Order: sequence, then structure tokens, then C-alpha cells
Amino acid sequence: MTTCWVKASDDSGFPVDNLPYGVFSRRGEFPRVGVAIGDQVLDLSLLAAGGMLRDSHWFASGTLNAFLAAGPRAWQSVREQLTFLLTEPAQRPAVLPALIPMVEVLMHLPFHVGDLIRFQASIEHETNLGRMFRPPSDPLPRNWPQMPIGQYGRASSVIVSGTPVVRPVGQLRGPGGTDPVFGPSARLDLSAEIGYVVGVPSAPPHTRGIRPFEDHIFGVVVVNGWRAWDIIAWESTPLGPFLGQFATSVSPWVVPLAALERARVAPPAQDPPPPPHLATGRPWGLNLTLRVELNGKLLSEPPFATQYWTGPQLFAHTSVGGAPLRTGDLLTSGPVSGSARSQFGTLLELTWNGRDPLGMPDGIERVFLEDGDMVRITASASGPEGSR
Repeated sequence: MTTCWVKASDDSGFPVDNLPYGVFSRRGEFPRVGVAIGDQVLDLSLLAAGGMLRDSHWFASGTLNAFLAAGPRAWQSVREQLTFLLTEPAQRPAVLPALIPMVEVLMHLPFHVGDLIRFQASIEHETNLGRMFRPPSDPLPRNWPQMPIGQYGRASSVIVSGTPVVRPVGQLRGPGGTDPVFGPSARLDLSAEIGYVVGVPSAPPHTRGIRPFEDHIFGVVVVNGWRAWDIIAWESTPLGPFLGQFATSVSPWVVPLAALERARVAPPAQDPPPPPHLATGRPWGLNLTLRVELNGKLLSEPPFATQYWTGPQLFAHTSVGGAPLRTGDLLTSGPVSGSARSQFGTLLELTWNGRDPLGMPDGIERVFLEDGDMVRITASASGPEGSR
């Protein structure tokens, strides 16, 4: 167990074994790169300027992209240096001036998003959708167990956590199947997800398999893929959702894959066996637990370890056709759901399409999101110091 000299509250969620990267600023200052440690932000640009980080010239920028593109050797080197600075008591006097209380900073979108690729990696979520909307046929589409199903999203729709989300408007199916009406969505939903952040871009001919996953993927973020189901229901034929998936919130901190090494587990068995380009070597299931809260009430705790399609498989499938991968590409898992109702990752599933409204502390039953609601999605992994 590594001991850090930075004091923090027990529920900070940012021990020295985590060290996620983000972009922050204080009032009147330019955004720059920092690392979360306890209840504080470590200013990496200040450490680099003071010569305490060797070979590091990426951190005065207002985005992580240059560091993401630097590659695994640079990622490992900086992580080792930061761990040393934060665990060696003799370094405390030099590092203290670079520590800023987290309550004093404003967090920004941590990286410039290249492409947004949305997947549907949870077999439990896809099965729930099939049972709701495609009975009595097989709840899983025929192609779903054969390959990860994905679609391109709008990179410009990605926002940092804490940014207010405005209820979307669009065409909705009219009452009783009549001509559509135009108006605000009445079936606004959250979606608890995990996203993989591409660091090193691909090179021609661009195709990649499972093996170089850790050479290209820098880390993960917590994602809320906002959905307007009534807009989606009308627009989805024949090309699928467009305006109904209107915004994607991501956590301000990007957790590097190195911090999740101890959280790796074997993924669920896949039947039928995946094709060769999706065959996994090292197990890359992640034993994460998401936590979904609405206005302070715990709604569910979806388990990420049950995801049918793993990060390396999403990565391999994205690039197998020859399309280039770019720094800042974001591959999202889609809604994370488990087998129990207490593990569903959307309100659509938790209320079973409105059949089973949720009781709230104010005594009012809830089906979908109302104006003024506060959604909070977090994730934790078992580490050497407990949850993080």
C-alpha cells in the first residue's frame, strides 16, 4: 500500500493510486492541466515550470490532448514521478505550493473530443429494451452477440459534468399515432455509462486488433448519455437516433488505465465465440460499480463487470474497417445495466417504460426527468485503499 502525505477526507475518492487528470482554472486564470489528489488539485504546469517533472511540456495547455498523444512511456513516466512527489515526505515543501483546494477551481472539458462513438455493450440493457419494445420475439437482435453495435455521435455535444442540460425539443409522435407534433421532450432520461478515451492516434493502414489497446487508450471517464426517448421513437426509422441523443456529459477527471489495473476481471463468457479480430487475450472486464442518484436519492448501482463487450473489443471493432483513430476520440459503453432492477442504468428500465413509477422523497412518483432535477453518476473500483 502506497502512503500519501497529502491529507484528505475519507470520501474524497482520489487516493494516490488513482491520480486522474483534468483541466482546471481559478478565477482570472488560464485553464491548465492538474491531477486530483484527495480534496485538492495538483497544478502540473507549476510543477513542470519548477523543474519537478522531467520531460513534461504538455501541462500549460487548456486540454489534455498533447499529453494523450505522447503515448504510454510518457504516461508511465509522469505517473511514476507524481507518485514519488506525493509519497516522499522530503518532497512536501516543494510540492505544497502547487496544491489548490478543489473547492476553489472551475473544471473544464478535459480533452478536445475527436469522434464520439456510442456503443450498446450491455447485454442486460439490450435484453430489457427487447422485452419492452419487441415482444414476443427474441429480445436480442440477431447481430448483437456477433459484434459490438455502435453509431457515430456528435462530438460537439460532449460537455463537462456540471454543465446545465436544457430539455430538447423536436418532433414527437402525435397522440394515437397521428401526425407528429413539435415540442419539448416529455420522456427525458439519463444513461449511466463509461467512456474510453483514445490517446495515441492510429497510423495507416489504421486497422488495429485487440493487442494494442493499452498502447492507444489512455483512460476512462464516467458518462451520462442524455436521451429523449419520445424524439428517438419518432426519428429512429430508418437510420436510428439523431436528435434524441442530444448531449453527453463526461466527468472532469480522466482515470488512466494504469489506475484500474487492480480492477481488471474476466468478462462474461461470450456465446457464440467472437470472430478473430475481437478475440481477447488478457481479461479486460473492469470491476467498477456505478452509482446513479436523482436529487440525492440513490436509484441504482449498475455493475460494469457484467458488460458483454469489453473496452478492447469496442476499440478493435471501431478501427477494423480502416477508419483512423484520433487523439480525443471517445468510445462510450452505452447504458450499463445489471440483471436486477436495482442495477438498471436508465429510468426507462427502472420504471419499465413508465409501468412502475419511482417513489421519491417528496412523495411524488417519477417516471422521467423533470425540469430542475439534479442527476449524479459516479463510479468506484476496489483498490488497495478501498473504494475510489
